[in-house]
Amino acid sequence: MEGRRPIPPRNQRPEINVGKLPKIGIPLLFGLFLLFIVLYNSAVTIGYGEAGVLFRTFGGGVAIDEPPLGEGFHILAPWNEVYIYNTKQQEVFEKKMQVLSSNGLEISLDVSVLYQPKIGELGKLHQTKGVNYLNTVIVPEIRAVARSVVGRYTPEQLYSTKRDAIQNEIFEETQRKVEKQHVQLNSVLVRDVTLPVAIKEAIERKLGQEQESLEYEFRLEKARKEAERQKIDAEGKAAANRILSASLTDKILQEKGIEATLQLSQSPNSKVIVVGSGKDGLPIILGNN
Repeated sequence: MEGRRPIPPRNQRPEINVGKLPKIGIPLLFGLFLLFIVLYNSAVTIGYGEAGVLFRTFGGGVAIDEPPLGEGFHILAPWNEVYIYNTKQQEVFEKKMQVLSSNGLEISLDVSVLYQPKIGELGKLHQTKGVNYLNTVIVPEIRAVARSVVGRYTPEQLYSTKRDAIQNEIFEETQRKVEKQHVQLNSVLVRDVTLPVAIKEAIERKLGQEQESLEYEFRLEKARKEAERQKIDAEGKAAANRILSASLTDKILQEKGIEATLQLSQSPNSKVIVVGSGKDGLPIILGNN
């Protein structure tokens, strides 16, 4: 057929050596795989609010004298490792922690602790405590300090007036202990104080009676002060009357009487008839409208 190349016989076709392909491809694939493993183990990405502690397998272990790795992408030697820490403020909630008051009664506390690692001391924290520092540092210390502080107070103080003082004492004492262990304590919050039912009811009755007593004392004090005020007022009026009586002579009374009579005589609504003189020489008013 015209336009088509003839097909050579089978015995005249070029032979393809299939055995040569694996000998070239396997080393190449192995090299690419090895390169991928090296790159995978050499790269590390640290997220926001995190920091990394470098561990040199052949170079002295934890890099405590270097600043921690910051956020972002990092290339490392494939035989080194990075331990990532959350450096944001975190919270641990200790619920129904059982403690004893000063008189031996069992009290239940709900305590919330806000904390974070010290970024500049992450290497030392990793070397001495490790990534589980919450359960090896903070939780044991907060429990021990809470038992010690609550043991200084009675149930009445815990229930009423001393909760803020207890909260501050727990925070200050725990802070002093954990700051030496490369941890920063931000706050301690006493969420709830639970007393035995019988003790709680007795305290509430006692507080109610104290309020009634204070109210009664307030009323007595108010009445006493009112009596003193009336006494002082009466004494003042009596003294004023004595002074006034001592100052009113006969001539002054006559003068005041004459002035009053003149005012009445000038009033259009009054008729004043003066006949002779009355006692002490004052005019006599016979009639008016």
